[in-house]
Amino acid sequence: MLTQELLVEIHVLHRQGRSIRQIARTLGVSRNTVRRYLRDVAKMPVYHRPKRICKLEPFKSYLLERINAAKPDWITAAVLFRELQERGYQGKEGILKNWLRPYKTVAQEPVVRFETEPGQQLQLDFTTISRGRRKIKALVATLGYSRASFVRFSESERQEDWLSGIEAALHYFGGVPRELLFDNAKCIMIERDAYGVGQHRWNSQLLQMARDYGFVPKACRPYRARTKGKVERFNMILRKWTIEGLFAEAKQFHGLRRARYRGLQKVSIQALMTAMVQNIKRYH
Repeated sequence: MLTQELLVEIHVLHRQGRSIRQIARTLGVSRNTVRRYLRDVAKMPVYHRPKRICKLEPFKSYLLERINAAKPDWITAAVLFRELQERGYQGKEGILKNWLRPYKTVAQEPVVRFETEPGQQLQLDFTTISRGRRKIKALVATLGYSRASFVRFSESERQEDWLSGIEAALHYFGGVPRELLFDNAKCIMIERDAYGVGQHRWNSQLLQMARDYGFVPKACRPYRARTKGKVERFNMILRKWTIEGLFAEAKQFHGLRRARYRGLQKVSIQALMTAMVQNIKRYH
């Protein structure tokens, strides 16, 4: 086999004035080989490595039979690895996992719309709106049946922000639904499943408010945000379409990309006048 080192020697000996016959005799290669590489200076030797047989090859037919027999379920790689070892497989489990990956299909859970009756549920959640270094919190309350929403902005997401926001939302809607659906906020839910599955330990002040107003606090299932998808959807609309759109409009059309004045009072007046102009344009 001609190596790159021999190729270099062929060209060096040729530059030293050696003939093709002398180069072939010195290096122990055929004259045709020397002639071919001298004719094409850019030509490089091609190596043909022998094809390695995968250790998994003798067991692939067995694996395909097991995969097809188990459908629509799936047999884990650990189980199949143990079965192959009993049949004499000497390879690693990683080889098996890489080979199984294209055959594994994850069944998509069908999306079922979660609907409620009128007056049944109010979904509540906090969202964060970032404007530069400053972050604004917003409590969003959305009725499950009508999708009517209430938003209350605050500087934080503490217990008092939750409680005052809930009270303001109930007064805004002019009524109290049978249940309020919360996320797993620590300041509202002290401990999940504290008294059994689905029996949570709630904040004492929230329970007092529930007794006063006549609602039952409920918690959405963990890692199942779709159970409160209505309020999550409104959060996205609030952030992407409303707040960010208003800021972009203020910068583009009303000169708020940079302040025209100096001093907090004058800048505040400019921002207030810009907001007034935006409201007039929007509602007139």
